[in-house]
Amino acid sequence: MKFVLFILPLLLTSFLLGAAKQHAHPNVIFVLADDLGIGDISPTNPECKIKTPHLQKMADEGITFHDAHTSSSVCTPTRYGVLTGRYNWRSRLARGVLSGNSDHLIPANRETVGHLLKRAGYHTQMIGKWHLGWDWDRSGKGWNKINYEKPVKNGPDINGFINYYGHCGSLDMPPYVWVDTGKVTALPDRVEGVDRKEDPYGWYREGPIGPDFKIDEVLPHLFEKSVAYVKKRAKKKKPFFLYLPLPAPHTPIVPVPPYKDASKMNPYADFMMQVDGHMGELFAAIKEAGVDENTLVFFTSDNGCSNQANFEKLAEFGHDPSAGFRGHKADIYEGGHRVPLIVRWPKAIDAGQNTNALVCLTDLYSTLQEITSQEKKPDGGEDSFSLLPAFAGKTSTERTTLISHSIDGSFAIRQGHWKLCLSAGSAGWSTPREADAKKQGLPPMQLYNLKADKAEQNNLFDQKKGKVKELLDLLEKEVSSGRCTPGESVPNDRKVSFLPNGYKPS
Repeated sequence: MKFVLFILPLLLTSFLLGAAKQHAHPNVIFVLADDLGIGDISPTNPECKIKTPHLQKMADEGITFHDAHTSSSVCTPTRYGVLTGRYNWRSRLARGVLSGNSDHLIPANRETVGHLLKRAGYHTQMIGKWHLGWDWDRSGKGWNKINYEKPVKNGPDINGFINYYGHCGSLDMPPYVWVDTGKVTALPDRVEGVDRKEDPYGWYREGPIGPDFKIDEVLPHLFEKSVAYVKKRAKKKKPFFLYLPLPAPHTPIVPVPPYKDASKMNPYADFMMQVDGHMGELFAAIKEAGVDENTLVFFTSDNGCSNQANFEKLAEFGHDPSAGFRGHKADIYEGGHRVPLIVRWPKAIDAGQNTNALVCLTDLYSTLQEITSQEKKPDGGEDSFSLLPAFAGKTSTERTTLISHSIDGSFAIRQGHWKLCLSAGSAGWSTPREADAKKQGLPPMQLYNLKADKAEQNNLFDQKKGKVKELLDLLEKEVSSGRCTPGESVPNDRKVSFLPNGYKPS
């Protein structure tokens, strides 16, 4: 009996790997929501008060990860990690996010998921919110001297995408224009914006906007583009990869009928219902196109929920976007970077699976690398582990550690149930912020046992000095090696410091 219990997971993994090779070229769609909390959908929160039936159906037909994390608790760095399979803090971006007019972050010679699948014969397409910078022509006049008549350079096309269609920053960051593979679709003809006081949910910064860029219609427009893309590419013999980073439910929170007021809670809950509804439309299109069985779909979020959702109002209805975890977007706490991850692939993943395997969104790279049977290279996917064992029902992958990063550049390291936050406070937006934590005389770091203390309330830093040192040594090793995967050391793009200012190890 013990032999059977031992050999069964091995056989399941072997079967899935065989299935992956037999169907080595599934179509791949990666949907990245923006500021969606782990508590905002029913598959990862049984107490969710927002109706998300399409995502629940996706989970019922696939696998749901309950211990999945972004590499950062804010969007630009997480997007870097998703596409490169590399922790964001190894790049030049040490903290914060880019704006809507920032230059490109990922150099052309940095390996990405786009390059990986393009080499495997895929048509690669990005549709949505890029927020990794591209290079506007600066020979114009007015707002940031952008000349919209000139081509945009160093966009997603240098990062492995044959075509792209989207906007540069978040939907509350100007300029508000569509760019279609290097060309602005319509020149801005006015300046527009909505003040926070005027609309605390639907605000967006003032800036240039094109006549074909309608804020309320951006989300449905991107799904319309995606549905059309799926139907078009399904007729081709070549497999496709659609990277679909959404601008929602991030601000501006602008639900449209029939979702507006549908939740009877607030506009954020309405907008969440709209995201779910559009996912239903996408799945309907995949089935209608006849490619449902061999299309691998991921759904996740770039970080935890933002306080723009109005937590107090949602709480009146018993809804918690962080599902009992501490903190939210921007924080080093679990609510900042623990996110939903649902994966559906009818031809190779058994329906109705749930797993507590520790995973990071950087793991997309190695997963697709293994599915397409490509050899690992020293300079690609340095912090990426394949999810295929979890797809096969194994309780873990090869990942044993997780390094998290907050908006202010603070670190946390996780091993097993132990998590060490290298900050005195949230390192983000929730209380206590760092300055306040230091004024209160809180310890310079926080050690939690997540199995016993899901909400990160009992700081064991002073009681478990041996565990603190063990995790600091492990962090030092993975930072200095330039990778957390096996292999030769590679350089980071900058000098990386992780100890809190003024802290000296004893």
